[in-house]
Amino acid sequence: MSSSILYLHGFRSSPTSFKARLMADAMAERGLAGAWACPQLPASPRQAIDLAMDIARRQLEGAPDPRALTVIGSSLGGFYATWLAEQLGCQAVLLNPAVQAPRDLATQVGEHRMYHSDEPFVFLPEYVDELTAIHAPAITRPERYFLVAATGDEVLDWREMRDRYAGCRQRIVQGSDHGLSDFARWMPEVLEFALGAEPVRPQ
Repeated sequence: MSSSILYLHGFRSSPTSFKARLMADAMAERGLAGAWACPQLPASPRQAIDLAMDIARRQLEGAPDPRALTVIGSSLGGFYATWLAEQLGCQAVLLNPAVQAPRDLATQVGEHRMYHSDEPFVFLPEYVDELTAIHAPAITRPERYFLVAATGDEVLDWREMRDRYAGCRQRIVQGSDHGLSDFARWMPEVLEFALGAEPVRPQ
């Protein structure tokens, strides 16, 4: 049974994203705010994964089983979550994950603005190499993974997600979009997987 959650947001996103806020509220309602972490990830994938790894290891301190931690990753965060799960042996929930992040983000080199703050940042060419360095070559122990993939994702191909996480628990959402704007409908199932208990259903 998992007891803590680490949420990793996607490219240009933040801890104030819609899904992250829903999850944070649900954890607080359960009295589990202290078991929730959702950092602002640096643009550098190497720095982002180092930060996430540090937080994950702190969350696992004293835990008898690495599955006491579930890393939930959205989009690029799903790419990171897969790497962490393979390194640590923890659980992972992937929300419309970037399967081929080096390929997909090679087109995004340059200056961008954050979705939720309009703050500028630069995605450097070397960041693509950093992504390549943290690509998990295979999924081991697929029972540790839960994929939520939307067929209406306008950014990433849900079929790549389905195939990458073959053998894992999967919820293929018909329609929806890359941001999973109907996430409140699927969050109870995510919480059930992460916490191993009947979830608090959103109002």
